[in-house]
Amino acid sequence: MASGAEILVRSLSKPVVIDKHKNAWNYHSRSDHHSKVACWGIVFDLLRTSTLFRSHVASGKVSFGINHEMRDFRNDRKKDLDLVVSVSATATKPVTRTLKNLVDRYSIELTAAERAELHVLPELKEAPVGNVLIALEAKACMTAHQRALPRLYDELNSSHQTIHGAHDLAIAAGFVMINAAERFLSSDLNKKHRATDPEWSTHDQPKSVNIAIDKVKQLPRRSKTGMDGYDALSIVVIDCINDGSPVSLVTRPPAPQPLDVFHYASMIDRLSVSPETY
Repeated sequence: MASGAEILVRSLSKPVVIDKHKNAWNYHSRSDHHSKVACWGIVFDLLRTSTLFRSHVASGKVSFGINHEMRDFRNDRKKDLDLVVSVSATATKPVTRTLKNLVDRYSIELTAAERAELHVLPELKEAPVGNVLIALEAKACMTAHQRALPRLYDELNSSHQTIHGAHDLAIAAGFVMINAAERFLSSDLNKKHRATDPEWSTHDQPKSVNIAIDKVKQLPRRSKTGMDGYDALSIVVIDCINDGSPVSLVTRPPAPQPLDVFHYASMIDRLSVSPETY
């Protein structure tokens, strides 16, 4: 069973992002911690669900790369992708990062059962990126939803264009996290004065979540190569007020429901049934 979304909110519940004023944040707009944890969970779930992917990982055929720069051949545009799975290229230096040791590096919170399952899975290693098979992009819309949407859409739209402009056969996977909290402590608005005089942002909910979901659903999706769009795209709704208190996963509408094409499990299913990719 896919549990990447649960792993994400469990990990975000521990405020590990520390700013220069010693504030500890669940989410910080200048940090990519949430993106890295989300992508880790996606790859973990793919390892758990795809027999073929596991066999190729075990044989060393595939590996991963972090913050990999991809260049769109058609438009000469470049973009750093959060995480890619690729055919393993020849390593020029010893491998130091693996999916397993990223758990501690990224402060990922796993249950005892998840740790046990990870322990018996084949070791997915970082290596120089060869032919890209899967490229993952994770974004968040946490506050000022309507104002943030144009940039969010543009960044997500340029990602699949860059991925397929570089490798048309690659799978472009997008993950979008949307905040459903009615109030939010912004790391941009609260720095030195967070503890003594916090400035809260308020959200009109569920309106803010709905407009964000509707905008993400406008992103193009594709069902075969040679087209523009994401091959797999999920929307995860969370409740995070960002004051250090626990973060929760929102499963009620307007969050995508099971069997919805934008549900997290649907994205994992689409990645798992694409054997030609890896």
